Amino acid sequence: MKADISNKFPRPVIRKSDKSARILIWAVSIIVFISIAFLAGLKLNIKTSFNPHIFAAFNAIANSCVAILLAAALVAVKKKRYLLHKKMMIAAIILSALFLISYVCHHLLSGETRFGDLNHDGILSPDEKLLAGSLRYVYYIILITHIPLAAIILPFILFTSYRALSGQYEKHRKLARITWPIWLYVAISGVVVYLLISPYY
Repeated sequence: MKADISNKFPRPVIRKSDKSARILIWAVSIIVFISIAFLAGLKLNIKTSFNPHIFAAFNAIANSCVAILLAAALVAVKKKRYLLHKKMMIAAIILSALFLISYVCHHLLSGETRFGDLNHDGILSPDEKLLAGSLRYVYYIILITHIPLAAIILPFILFTSYRALSGQYEKHRKLARITWPIWLYVAISGVVVYLLISPYY
């Protein structure tokens, strides 16, 4: 028989309402997904007084901090320091929200960057492909895994958070076993993608 772990956690801070939560979480997730897909495909012809790639640098820093928070939060919960775990997870969510805003700003102001495009003409010449070498394939393999996981992680994060905040700790723990590794991979691979593509900004 499984031990009841609910009495070891802080008191729920929101009322349990699974139906309302499902509607809200899916609505928010779909709206965010469509908005990012639409806005990230646009480029505003605006001259800025700063380098718009500063947003990409912020994104890498934010993802690094999220990865550290996720790892630290796992250690905290294993040590039964639930309040600390909660605070770190909330911080990770806030950073991820800031990342989404910064991500859209970066794409709106800087457009798309192609790996290996040294002259920034949007076309990868045979010479540029040769210079990029096999690292180009590494970049695209990571990017291909990063993008779909980044696209689906939001509802997982929101449902996992809802389960914890509404006091459904056993369900929270089960869902977190799926959410945590995906979120961690998205955060780490996001940093790797930045490090690989940043020389071509």
